[in-house]
Amino acid sequence: RLGQRVGQELGIPVYLYEAAATRPERTNLENIRHGQYEALKEEIGVKQERQPDFGPAVVGPAGATVIGARPPLIAFNVYLTTDDVSIAKKIAKAIRNSSGGLRYVKALGLLVEGRAQVSMNLTNYLGTPVARVVETIRREAARYGVAVHHTELVGLIPQEALVEAARWHLQLDQFETGQILEYRLAAAQKEASGSVSQDFLDALAEGTPAPGGGSAAAYAGAAGVALAAMVARLTLGKKKYLDVEAQMYTLLERAEALRTALTQAIQKDAEAFEAVMASYRLPKDTDEEAALRQQAIEAAMLNAAQVPLETARMAVETMELCAQAVASGNLNAISDGASGAALARAALSGAGYNVRINVSSLGDASLGEPLLQEIRRLEHTADEIEASIRKQLVERGGMPLP
Repeated sequence: RLGQRVGQELGIPVYLYEAAATRPERTNLENIRHGQYEALKEEIGVKQERQPDFGPAVVGPAGATVIGARPPLIAFNVYLTTDDVSIAKKIAKAIRNSSGGLRYVKALGLLVEGRAQVSMNLTNYLGTPVARVVETIRREAARYGVAVHHTELVGLIPQEALVEAARWHLQLDQFETGQILEYRLAAAQKEASGSVSQDFLDALAEGTPAPGGGSAAAYAGAAGVALAAMVARLTLGKKKYLDVEAQMYTLLERAEALRTALTQAIQKDAEAFEAVMASYRLPKDTDEEAALRQQAIEAAMLNAAQVPLETARMAVETMELCAQAVASGNLNAISDGASGAALARAALSGAGYNVRINVSSLGDASLGEPLLQEIRRLEHTADEIEASIRKQLVERGGMPLP
């Protein structure tokens, strides 16, 4: 989908590579890059093998781009006990895939700060483990009378790759990652705390003013839109629902954006209330201080009403997405879509209560009236969406509703 959008919207030739490749020869990125910009400019639109997967068959000022999917790449270097770069080049040739070596290794021989180096990109650490690469280089180096001086990691490496290297070198038999102390402690801590969800529920129950109803409303909305995303994912890829696939992709993209925003709103609502409490603690010993304090209270209270109003807006949009999921999504998940809408409706109700209570505390009632009007409009829209969902549940889902 990304490649298609880049090609169509930006007008750039797009080539898919690695696991996303549509042709076997494009699995290797070097084949696509062959000849660089100059060759591509002449051959695109002329040679079939240069036809892009998406976008125009013309290279403009922006050139072309590649988009792919692959495992994490590990940039890894091995330094030798010699300054003879020819040895590094021979070893690199022996181990790289392109010349018959290890499957997921790309390698060059270089001279770096007076020491021969085998510079590598390891493209799949599961298919070709790091330990196997180093040991192969060690044995190749011994043929030339040199050894491995040290190795170097450039950038990041998956923890699993290091664990596998330790397993290989220590010859650990019947080893499980659960035997690693830190892994066991992390699992125990996760089990004890439950999850982020459990932490939030504990915070709600603590008896402190925040987080409160506004945060809980955002939490309910996030759960609701997560169910909309779930239905979309259960629909995508099913032959029966090919005609709504584009709609489900759009739904999923928006649902994930809303889920992030609603999750952030949990903390935003708590912070807005804490700002109100802070404004009440401002000094009021003089007339000037009292006036400034009142201004701060008014501003904080208005913001504390605006934050749940935004949650209410997102809750109604979530209901709209859930309505689409119920009407067009996987029939086996129709009740999940409806449950998402119910959670979103609860989010709207909770957010609405918070808007109203905070507006009622404003000294200037005119500031809050637009917020109240919008809440009423949102609730009316929600009523209509709810009615349409109930209709779909009966007609499409065969659900017996009163």
